Amino acid sequence: MLDIVVFGATGFVGRLVAEYLLANKPQDVTVGLAGRSREKLEKLGLDAPLIVADANEPEDLAQQARVVCSTVGPYWPNGLKLVDACIARGTHYCDLTGEILFTHASVERHQRAKEAGARIVHSVGFDSIPSDLGTFLLFQQLGRLGETTLVVKALRGGLSGGTLASMKGQIDELHGHKRTVFDPHSLGGTDTTKDLRTVTRDPDFGWIGPFVMASYNTRIVRRSSALLGYGPDFAYREVSAYGNPVTAVGFTAGLGALAAGLSFTATRKVLDKVLPDPGQGPSEQARENGHFRIEVHAGGLKSTVAAKGDPGYKATALMMGESALTLALTEGEGGVHTPASAMGEPLIERLRAANMTLTVNST
Repeated sequence: MLDIVVFGATGFVGRLVAEYLLANKPQDVTVGLAGRSREKLEKLGLDAPLIVADANEPEDLAQQARVVCSTVGPYWPNGLKLVDACIARGTHYCDLTGEILFTHASVERHQRAKEAGARIVHSVGFDSIPSDLGTFLLFQQLGRLGETTLVVKALRGGLSGGTLASMKGQIDELHGHKRTVFDPHSLGGTDTTKDLRTVTRDPDFGWIGPFVMASYNTRIVRRSSALLGYGPDFAYREVSAYGNPVTAVGFTAGLGALAAGLSFTATRKVLDKVLPDPGQGPSEQARENGHFRIEVHAGGLKSTVAAKGDPGYKATALMMGESALTLALTEGEGGVHTPASAMGEPLIERLRAANMTLTVNST
């Protein structure tokens, strides 16, 4: 049995995760690469066991690993077959999903996963480790949390075809699932804070606007609150900070235009001609030049989570790789988890050792 298997290793992000793990794993940890095509796996040229596997028949894959890392999206709905297979075999699992419908359906399997001892951990990349661990750091210091605000201070990165495919899938699945998608408690928690929808001037943070990932990340953090007990007064939101209102309005309008363009068949066809296809993403130089810095504020304290490298690619490969290693090398209670509830301090220590910034200071 292998310690870790990267499923989707021939995809853009999957290859980055595989390369990171093989370069940074302890010597006694075994890592395998899985995908649908042996030919494509062999073309990677990576020194690791190769496993031919299909998302529709994932039972053998789950049986061959202690931890399965899945980068095969969109995750909804077919990805649930791998989650079920991992639960059935007590195999730990992590992924990069930012899809509410998928995670919501997985959460319904929490008790089964708990009984099986399988840690099912969603969103171990830029979705949603900075949000989740940034808030968890403050909880460690304060014991309870009240009003808590995540502020994106700096963000530079690109967009891959896989991410776009996931966005399209979520837009397509809105029909018939709006209640789940728009429910702020679809993954748990009782916090009633609403996502910011407009540009405004905040007395503490200056000009702020919506953060594109807030609608998903806030739900992950609320699930952490439900599992870890952040307290009855916990109220969480995520915003982006801007130097001036013109930039804030322009960026917010651009995000709205992209979402609208992907919602209609005619405009989607036009965008498909200029946006990256699945398997494509930022160049190596662009990935190296990317970065992010996020602050989470609560109770007079500020946590900072930051890293060099494109947030969705180089930094995400690091975060997923270290999450997989944490699952493989530590014990924990089974269930459908968040990064904070499944791995907490051990993951924070590994990320710090990998040169990510995770700090807490007074404001």
